[in-house]
Amino acid sequence: MLNHYLETSIKDLEYIKKLIEDDIVDIKEAKHESLFERSKVKEHAIVTFENKKAFIDNEILKISRQNEGKDLQDILTQEQLELLDELKNSLIDLKEKNRYFAKLLLSVSEFYNSLYKKMLPTETNGYGPDIAKKRTLFELKA
Repeated sequence: MLNHYLETSIKDLEYIKKLIEDDIVDIKEAKHESLFERSKVKEHAIVTFENKKAFIDNEILKISRQNEGKDLQDILTQEQLELLDELKNSLIDLKEKNRYFAKLLLSVSEFYNSLYKKMLPTETNGYGPDIAKKRTLFELKA
């Protein structure tokens, strides 16, 4: 059973990584609608992975309780150890892809925020919220 959960979890991570790669392509091409549509699919895939990860944890805990005092390396089969290593490497790769995507998101967010502030300037009101300046569409400077 542990092997099944490990294999399907690795497949789930590969699917999530593919979704993030698609997000990276879409954010570079400014296809924001695709990003929003894919968001729910990604959330579902993450929940599915988290559930399988909980099953993996329970299976490993059950095996370790049956073999108290033994090291995990001695309890699990070679295939299970290899699958755990592959799962770990897949998680590391996912983290890197997600970090890169987050940097892109931050850059786009900063761009839109700066554009918004240039178009609709605000005045800082001490500790209170910023107040929009009253401004006409055209500003005449002499």
